Amino acid sequence: MAKNNNGDNKLFCSFCGASAETVGGIIQGGKDIAICENCVKRAHTLLNQKQGAPLELYEEEYLPMPSELKKKLDEYVIGQDYAKKVLSVAVYNHYKRIKYNDFQKGKDDVELEKSNILLLGPTGTGKTLLAKTLARILKVPFAIADATTITEAGYVGDDVESLLLKLVQNADYNTNTAERGIIYIDEIDKVGRKSESTSITRDVSGEGVQQALLKMLEGTIQGIPPKGGRKHPEQPLLYVNTQNILFICGGAFEGLEKNIARRMSKQTIGFAAESKQISKDDKSLLEFAEPDDLMKFGFIPELTGRLPVLAYLEELSEEAMMSILSTPKNAIIKQYHKLFEIDGVDIEFDKDAKRAIVDKAKERKTGARALRAIVEDIMLPIMFDLETVLKAGKIVITEEYVKTKDTNLLYK
Repeated sequence: MAKNNNGDNKLFCSFCGASAETVGGIIQGGKDIAICENCVKRAHTLLNQKQGAPLELYEEEYLPMPSELKKKLDEYVIGQDYAKKVLSVAVYNHYKRIKYNDFQKGKDDVELEKSNILLLGPTGTGKTLLAKTLARILKVPFAIADATTITEAGYVGDDVESLLLKLVQNADYNTNTAERGIIYIDEIDKVGRKSESTSITRDVSGEGVQQALLKMLEGTIQGIPPKGGRKHPEQPLLYVNTQNILFICGGAFEGLEKNIARRMSKQTIGFAAESKQISKDDKSLLEFAEPDDLMKFGFIPELTGRLPVLAYLEELSEEAMMSILSTPKNAIIKQYHKLFEIDGVDIEFDKDAKRAIVDKAKERKTGARALRAIVEDIMLPIMFDLETVLKAGKIVITEEYVKTKDTNLLYK
């Protein structure tokens, strides 16, 4: 039985050192030799590669081409074609890079570096959904965290290590699997400095969080407490290599468009007609964001350099929000259709009702996020009065009902 350095009788992989508790299974070959299923899969792929087989497999899963990834994203996310293309290419290159570095290590003087992704766009445009859907398509562990809850070491709050703990927990404590996962950090713009000056008005704590994120984004071996909480000397740690973890950061970056407008206006001096078209409040200016704009917004240069791929998400149009209500696979209206179908009731939302829902959502100015809240709100009286609904057998949600929530209008 393969033992660890402490000499106990626990079974460990002779190749990667993983214990039987952290991997799906271990095969014992001799008295002191064993191999885990992850190393078996890697060895199988490596042999295929040496025999000239194309790099088509990522571990046990097929790695979709960028165009395939975008088609899959289209099933869940409406619009945002540019952001989908950027993400699809970046994610494909990321996992292709992992395979290349695994197989060509020591054989080639070119080492492909990791390219993390920064998503810029107004709230409710689909940043979180895009990251979550990518992880689902690729079947890799996914963790999401809010940057506003993270503090630098020594302050009350979550350390940056908590991001890795969530990922490891979602991978059932299999560190090999977690090290190929995706971490999404939301509201990353909130840890930016508030001023270009180095005065006391600068958000020092926010800069501290940025500094703490640097090594993790670039690639380091980080020890984390398996059960969370603070580290202490007697506590055993799980060690996670972040070299192959893809970090996707997202934020609304309120006010960044002013920096971009200022820069673009300077570039158009002498062309008055062009400079008049640049508005400091135009959200679409985020499309032209550059690293220098992010640094003026409050990002330290080192963090900007570790987020080289920028993708802009545009504000949702009225038609896009109409489609979001009922077109994606997980659309909220489809979910209610299924809920009522289980009870044998047919429910329908007419076009005017959908339009009224979208109008209400636009008033809240939180993008697609408001759609679900509004639909949940208008459906509450109907779900509560389920006995009457069952007798009716069919319900048509109208514009008048959306505005009044008067259930009597449904049973005329």
